[in-house]
Amino acid sequence: MKARLMIGVAAAIVGAPLAAQTANPLLAPWTGPYGGTPAFDKVRVADFVPAMDVAIAETLREIDAIANNPAPPTFENTIVAMERSGAALSRGGALFGVWSGNLKTADFQKVETEVFPKYAALGDRITQNAALFARVDAVYNSPDKAKLTPEQQRLTWVVWNRFAQQGAKLTPAQKIEFSANNQKLAGLYAKFAQNQLADEESLFLTLDSAAQLKGLPKAQVDAAAAEAVKRGVPGKWVISNTRSSMEPFLTYADDRAAREKGFRLWTSRGDGGGSTDNNALVTQILALRAAQAKLIGYPTFAHWTLADRMAKNPETALALSLQAWKPAVEQVRKDVAVMQAVVDADKGGFKIAPWDYRYYAEKVRKAKYDLDLNEVKPYLQLDNIRKAMFWVAEKNYGLTFTQVNDVTVFHPDVTVWKVTRGGKHVGLWYFDPFARAGKNSGAWMSAYREQSRYDGEVPTIVSNNSNFIKAPEGQPTTISFDDARTMFHEFGHALHGLNSNVTYPTVSGTNTVRDFVEFPSQIHEHFFDTAEVRKFFVNAKGEPLPPALIKKIEAANLFNLAFSVVEAQASALIDMKLHLAGASPIDPKAFEKTTLAELGMPSEIVMRHRIPAFGHIFAGEGYAAGYYGYLWAEVLDNDAFEAFTEAGSAFDPQVAKRFHDTIMSVGNTVDPATAFRNFRGRDPKVDAWLRDKGFAPAATAQSRSGAPSGK
Repeated sequence: MKARLMIGVAAAIVGAPLAAQTANPLLAPWTGPYGGTPAFDKVRVADFVPAMDVAIAETLREIDAIANNPAPPTFENTIVAMERSGAALSRGGALFGVWSGNLKTADFQKVETEVFPKYAALGDRITQNAALFARVDAVYNSPDKAKLTPEQQRLTWVVWNRFAQQGAKLTPAQKIEFSANNQKLAGLYAKFAQNQLADEESLFLTLDSAAQLKGLPKAQVDAAAAEAVKRGVPGKWVISNTRSSMEPFLTYADDRAAREKGFRLWTSRGDGGGSTDNNALVTQILALRAAQAKLIGYPTFAHWTLADRMAKNPETALALSLQAWKPAVEQVRKDVAVMQAVVDADKGGFKIAPWDYRYYAEKVRKAKYDLDLNEVKPYLQLDNIRKAMFWVAEKNYGLTFTQVNDVTVFHPDVTVWKVTRGGKHVGLWYFDPFARAGKNSGAWMSAYREQSRYDGEVPTIVSNNSNFIKAPEGQPTTISFDDARTMFHEFGHALHGLNSNVTYPTVSGTNTVRDFVEFPSQIHEHFFDTAEVRKFFVNAKGEPLPPALIKKIEAANLFNLAFSVVEAQASALIDMKLHLAGASPIDPKAFEKTTLAELGMPSEIVMRHRIPAFGHIFAGEGYAAGYYGYLWAEVLDNDAFEAFTEAGSAFDPQVAKRFHDTIMSVGNTVDPATAFRNFRGRDPKVDAWLRDKGFAPAATAQSRSGAPSGK
């Protein structure tokens, strides 16, 4: 939100009446230890709309005061003043974000529908304030800019560029149209997310017979029985319509008919007709985005979006995706042929379908490598994976995590950890691992407060949120190999925020360009594969992962990686092509079918995110025309991780320090291409990524353990 509105997150509102700050508990300054913390215990859904109304009004008054300042524009009275603005809105907005992601009850969904357009309108009021932009433009073009620090110059450019990219140079009539479109989009984004969540919560796979459970690990059977009790059908078994539940079911369930039913349920989210169908929303969103891009002066939304990212243009992003796509598709066809041979040998009498792929891939894994990842899961206890993450954070960055109980939380499942370095407080880490009604699917990181120091030291507050199925009382929660790797990925985002060491919040932590922000998170997936981290993989008896099982994992290190590349790049290519279509009307169903056929999509695989449930790009703009960024960042992270291996250890202290100093701590104070060169000594190369996926010649392929993570 802050990047969209271009307001700061200072500790107090400058010039705001005290009553406006404290009358509504959602806007009150955060008090208590650790630089103050959110008062989750005081949140009531009924307070959100009035709180946001007050905070938005206060922010506009502050912005008007900056814009109408009679003094000549300077960095301090314009750029820094904007950093200080909107503190109450940032606090209320942080709480709003927590409820939107984790506690989306029916009454809160009504709040979202009302508040999101108001956010959009505020953003436009700021960027379209001609007097304010004139001051920003004056600072940006002033000869005195050369006297600013490098961070101050970067911040000035970031602010100026956001104004320019969000319509500051439009005519008055164009600004009215641009703002109206943004408010429409905000409402559509909220509705898309609510529809997707509704299908995930209201639709589920019910199994009536124990025979339908054959092949499933005991932990999943127990979880399905517990879910059935929650759903009001005791004595049966329920597989939730979430990735963490459905993918393991598709991997291990012997019952092909049940697999097909579960697969169709999962891949039809947002596509079932009726009140939760998202296809019409997609068409409207794309049309409005195309109109916005045309107003700003770009041929398509994709060109507009990529103008200030590392890729710079859609052609470069598409070229990278296709470079990955072609060898991955070729390998998938070879893998499918092996799986089809298993079906034929068993006299199955059918051709591999998408609901068969994971199941038979696992059969091939067992047959070829004698590896059943189900054997690994008991050693992947959630608490121990967390301890492993903490160990990596301390080893590479000197961070120590200590659980605290003196702050409030928004749900009993949430734990809070203070983070220190050398005894100095760095920030707080909130951990919310379990699935619940009203919680968005998937896994993510959030920043409740950005690190800064321009008005005194302000420590960051970050969170990691997941959707694991909680084990029955008294038993450890175990997670899949893929989920464990994803934990390291999302924790990498949190570490990016916790290591931030900058002055201004707008360029702090993860506030970098979208195709760079995944790099600091994805490199942490590599640490998951190390022998040092595997020491934390112990079962309920305290027994370590057996050496024989480790050897099997290493032997299968490249198995089925092509599948992950194809399903992810199918989504990335569809995303980019949707946003390159310009004003051409889009029928999502027809577009998806035709485009995948043109790309030569293997019929045995579907996109990782089908269009009607592609929340990354339609529940907001964060990854719109930007889903390629995961691959872009993978190229960066594989190249960067080889700096560690070249030094002889994944935990080489000199390389870790250089990575901290050039990447993890600088936020957006340095151009991302420059930041990478500062670490690696050169521009990134794709070679390491090709080796990591086994697409390079076998003689040069590096070792990688385990399965790819999901995003």
